[in-house]
Amino acid sequence: MDKRHFLSISAIALTGMCTLIAPPSAVAAGAPASKGKVLLVAANPSKASIGWPLGVWAAEISHPYDELVHAGYSVEIVSPEGGDLFIDPYSDPRHESGYSAHDIVSLGFLTSPKTAPLLKGTKPLAQVKPSDYAAIVVAGGQSPMYTFRGNEALEKTIVSFYEAGKPTAALCHGVAALVDTKLSNGKYLIAGKKVTGFSLAEDKFVEKAVSAQLFNWYVEPAMKERGATYVQGGMWADYVVADGNLITGQQQNSGRSVARLVMAQLQKGAAK
Repeated sequence: MDKRHFLSISAIALTGMCTLIAPPSAVAAGAPASKGKVLLVAANPSKASIGWPLGVWAAEISHPYDELVHAGYSVEIVSPEGGDLFIDPYSDPRHESGYSAHDIVSLGFLTSPKTAPLLKGTKPLAQVKPSDYAAIVVAGGQSPMYTFRGNEALEKTIVSFYEAGKPTAALCHGVAALVDTKLSNGKYLIAGKKVTGFSLAEDKFVEKAVSAQLFNWYVEPAMKERGATYVQGGMWADYVVADGNLITGQQQNSGRSVARLVMAQLQKGAAK
């Protein structure tokens, strides 16, 4: 089965459950916010072992961004190495396949002169000062499976947020960044924590559909090996988990829910 056919059959599974609320113009509103600044980390471009270009799924940036900005927060999109991001073409509502044609939030984000430039020339993590932000959200896509695990700069940034008690969130394959992350006491951050992320069943579904092995490891068993309690809501579910200030989302359909949990914790902290 070629990639085009796979994407056409999996479109419903991956995006059909996502309920979109805001019109395209709302995504681009982006007025200066006063509630706080949220760091949104996206993966740099990479390639799968079979040669496919990998990047970020549009909704994993646009949906959390839209939710946060609407609520009065500002969002800065960065990447580990900095530079331009690569958006998976099939996550672009304008793509000829029509795969994500329903995703009006991503359409607005990718076409607005106020938000589209945010995907170009991203700031590298080396230039990020965690104390300037109220929370962190680590987006997924497939590139994180090749670029996030073991990335010291990303792990250090995550620990800075987590140990400061700030909402620390990861989404879909973005949880790859958590697998090897250790706290200042030397213990794995996710040890003893309840977490979710892209399920092994979902990974195997995708690989069977494309008749190829995309990764040489998978987040669900890897997180279990680190002592985490992995839970999930079923195939392609909008499912999120909060364990203390650690927030994880199962996959791209959970972007809004992740943002809402982040905001709930920020609001709770502000009320103290």
